[in-house]
Amino acid sequence: MIVRNLTTDQHALLEFKHRIIDPHNILANNWTTTTSVCNWVGVSCASKHRRVNALNLPNMNLIGIVPPQLGNLSFLVSLDLSHNNFHGHLPKELGQLNRLKLIQLSFNFLSGEIPSSFGRLNKVLYLSLRSNNLTGTIPQSLAKMSNLEILDLRQNLVQGHIPPEISNLLNLRILRLALNQLSGSVPSVIYNISSLHMISLAFNNLSGSLPEDICRHLPNLEAFYLSLNEFSGQIPSSIDECRCLQNFNIRLKQIQWQHSREYWKFNEAQSAILGWK
Repeated sequence: MIVRNLTTDQHALLEFKHRIIDPHNILANNWTTTTSVCNWVGVSCASKHRRVNALNLPNMNLIGIVPPQLGNLSFLVSLDLSHNNFHGHLPKELGQLNRLKLIQLSFNFLSGEIPSSFGRLNKVLYLSLRSNNLTGTIPQSLAKMSNLEILDLRQNLVQGHIPPEISNLLNLRILRLALNQLSGSVPSVIYNISSLHMISLAFNNLSGSLPEDICRHLPNLEAFYLSLNEFSGQIPSSIDECRCLQNFNIRLKQIQWQHSREYWKFNEAQSAILGWK
């Protein structure tokens, strides 16, 4: 049996330090064995267990890879390495961090596929991999992140279909998959996630028509972005049932307009932006 303690956390963080370039020498001068890990810049420890529970180093111009040793930070709740220059693949070992609630790795240069091991992280509320160079497909295993509220994968190079299993995320409030290379039709079950406040699928290669009952199960939807895809058909009449809708942006290849302008019951604060190819 492997015994993990604060020394384990220290070793993991020192390995992380050794694998990156720190242009401002902040970690070089602060992350030393002469001071407690809990006092290091960007590191927080839980008062109860005195183990590292947060590693938050955004906007520090750090350069390097995300090492697999971070998977040994077994009490980690928050991981924020956003707005840096991390590259390379995400290690599958991050899927061992079963206490994580926040993963913020946006605005880096990460490549490769999204690890399927992320599906083990069923306490995560917020997952943002925005603005990287990630490829491959959206892992079906992400549907096992049962507490996920925000999923932000926009502005990557992700391909393939949107997995219908995403509809199992019953707490999902924000789904942002825009600016990728997704194709195929949007699984109709996605529109059954009644907790959704935002759906952003713009700037992909998605096709097909929108289901007639698209808003029947979206009582909380406020923003709906579908523009610059390959959708065709007509605007569903049930769009009126999205009572909270403030922004609706879509561009259809061929639109069949079957409703008069009186059909739209948006108030002055609401907008529908309809574009045609």
